[in-house]
Amino acid sequence: MTPPINENLIRDIIQEVLERLGPTGASSSNTQSQKPATTQPASPQSCPCSQESPDSPKKSQGRIGLRGKFGIFQDANEACEAAQEAYLQLSEKGVAGRNTVVRIVKDICSAKAVEWGKLELDETKIGRLDHKIEKLLGLRAVPGVEFLNPYGLSGDHGITLEEYAPFGVIGAVTPSTHSIPTMACNIISMAAAGNAAVFNAHPAAYRCAVTAARVFNEAIYRELGIENLACIIEPPTLESFAAITKHPNVKILCVTGGPGVVKAAMSSGKRAICAGPGNPPVLVDGTSNLDTAARCVVIGAAYDNNLLCIGEKEVFVLEPFFDKFMAALEKQGAVRLTDAQVERLAKEAFPTPQSKSGGPSHPVLNRELVGRDAAVLAKIAGLEVPASTPLLFAETGPDHLFVIEEQMMPFLPVVRVKSVEDGIAKAKIAERGYKHSAMIHSYDVANMTAMAKALETTLFVKNGSCLAGLGNGGEGYPNFSIATTTGEGICNPRTFTRIRRCVMVDKLRIF
Repeated sequence: MTPPINENLIRDIIQEVLERLGPTGASSSNTQSQKPATTQPASPQSCPCSQESPDSPKKSQGRIGLRGKFGIFQDANEACEAAQEAYLQLSEKGVAGRNTVVRIVKDICSAKAVEWGKLELDETKIGRLDHKIEKLLGLRAVPGVEFLNPYGLSGDHGITLEEYAPFGVIGAVTPSTHSIPTMACNIISMAAAGNAAVFNAHPAAYRCAVTAARVFNEAIYRELGIENLACIIEPPTLESFAAITKHPNVKILCVTGGPGVVKAAMSSGKRAICAGPGNPPVLVDGTSNLDTAARCVVIGAAYDNNLLCIGEKEVFVLEPFFDKFMAALEKQGAVRLTDAQVERLAKEAFPTPQSKSGGPSHPVLNRELVGRDAAVLAKIAGLEVPASTPLLFAETGPDHLFVIEEQMMPFLPVVRVKSVEDGIAKAKIAERGYKHSAMIHSYDVANMTAMAKALETTLFVKNGSCLAGLGNGGEGYPNFSIATTTGEGICNPRTFTRIRRCVMVDKLRIF
């Protein structure tokens, strides 16, 4: 029986022909999602209309149903198919093509830093505009293809070369805290390594990511003819995440988020690069400059209203230097809360829901307060402070909820400790074994060494703010995917590669 006419397929074919005839037929980025055609397009040699003039823009020659998307898909399986095609196209462009993608993404992030910073803040309502802009501008420092230095061996039996090869398509999850910056630095690292990607953004921050992905793909298409190098699902769902993890084109996963999504990725059966939670402690032992220590702590803990996973979340100070350090925090513009104000804030920040089973209930983090301004938190605590206040702080005990929970708010609990050993022990408990990040302010190398060995964190910063761990005020490169859970560390292009060895036996050694 003759199948019914597929009007959507016919529409797509007409659109494809118009595109091949010249720029006037270019497809709109607002084209609605359609199912991919089940038949393959004719080869360029068999269809005269596919022959491009020297002045025509380069056209991607893939499945008709995947054209005109510029990375935006409602169907995760279609996105994975499109990303696979884009990966093959990028492979044909060589190292020069990868370098072009890296340049495009960095240039766009710089040019649109203010616009996209506002866009993300308007959607998520968390963090600070100046820091969201700064994060996008800072992506210039994310390493590219130059990071993939091959390893060579030469000996009596010839030469061996080991190179970093791409996986293909990478499934990625981005957080609500740094939606566009995380996606952008992932694209830079993954494309530099020769991969394509399919993103499932956090539902609370996907619209801004979709906007950015469309702009990236349109720019890449204009220069390279690759339309869907960085695909994204609109809207993201648990089902779309599951579809991405199960799709055969997706070879590995990269997840930046909380414990739930990390656990799901690690249970998928595929290799997962996971940037999980952290609760970074700070130790101040009194041997360094207390004013400098306070300045660094305020810079880090207040950055984007403490949304950074590496941000200072609690401070342990040796008792003889405690009062001076607290005064130094006030000199840096932070506002101190009383015990009563802390408890009022804690009651709202960690409400205890009624147990459905009738058993004991446990406090849970109030997500509505995550990343809110210090002035908002102060008002909840019963205090009016200037809108420009960067940070609130107060003395608490080592077991306070603000100490043991990753709260991502511009409030900093400060704890007295009796000794360096006591401070390290309490810092280790607060860090909760995440092995994420930690800071120490000390001129005593033995104390630095003892804390580093005890906590075993991926990032360990001495005498600087947490930002120094990502190259801002310290040496190194940035990335908003810090794979602490699975051990890859701060992600870079090598993170998204597999090593291939090429051996020439008894030849090509030239001496």
